[in-house]
Amino acid sequence: MTTSASPSESKATSDQSEVVIETRNLTKVYRDFWGRQKVRALNALDLDVKRGEIFGLLGPNGSGKTTTIKLLLGLLFPTSGEALVFGQNAADVEKNERVGFLPEESYLYRFLTAEETLDFYGRLFDMTPQMRKKRANELIETVGLQGARKRQLKEYSKGMTRRIGLAQALINDPELIVLDEPTSGLDPLGTRQMKNLILKLRDEGKTVLMCSHLLADVEDVCDRIAILHQGELQELGRVKDLLQVADTTQIQANKLSDEAKEEIRQVIAKHGGELLEMENPRSTLEDLFLSIVADSEARPGRRAGSKK
Repeated sequence: MTTSASPSESKATSDQSEVVIETRNLTKVYRDFWGRQKVRALNALDLDVKRGEIFGLLGPNGSGKTTTIKLLLGLLFPTSGEALVFGQNAADVEKNERVGFLPEESYLYRFLTAEETLDFYGRLFDMTPQMRKKRANELIETVGLQGARKRQLKEYSKGMTRRIGLAQALINDPELIVLDEPTSGLDPLGTRQMKNLILKLRDEGKTVLMCSHLLADVEDVCDRIAILHQGELQELGRVKDLLQVADTTQIQANKLSDEAKEEIRQVIAKHGGELLEMENPRSTLEDLFLSIVADSEARPGRRAGSKK
């Protein structure tokens, strides 16, 4: 005789399977030679990261971001609490076959080319020669290094090194990608390309844990964020919910006459509101920079002030 699970039990099982990273009371204390507490790098961290989302760890230097990542990768052991990745203890190295990691500083063999670098890391995952070659070609194109694929890494700029580091992190087609300061060393164009790639990874169903202190990068790509400070979790939630100003209403319109604007001011005052501002909206410096670069490539030789 077989029994079927109740709807509530099935939902609980489904919800649990969607959790890729889970920490409960995760604490890390560094001690000195005599065993005395030197610094509490992480204190009772509770969070979970669900499959298919981009989750951002945000905080100033020394807030516990890198310690959290090292605990999740099994590079450190917790003082107390637990960290689970794919339902396994984070200290279990087998789970790392399903994880890709881009550290803040990529430690790569400088005498190898991009092709040789990806082939080397492919060997570590026991990939066949055919699969290594296919995967290397795909990733080199993805990160935009087609023209430098046969150059030694010692000739790469920091931005190029960052991109081949990301390709290395993706060589095993991981389900979970951990990125520590992914836009470090990139110019605005490279930063936008990196952020677009992160969004593409999410669209492919992958889970991304992104660690950064650059607020704009986190705001642009993350679904949810956790804000750490001095090892403590200070805030957790969806980006759009955390940034929403509840008691302010924003209205955008175009082609309004001065008379229409005056009527709007009167309506707001009539209903007891306070007009905070009424002016033309601003773009961002990033958008301006990218549009200028695109325009320059479309019309080579154009100079500032020229209307040609």
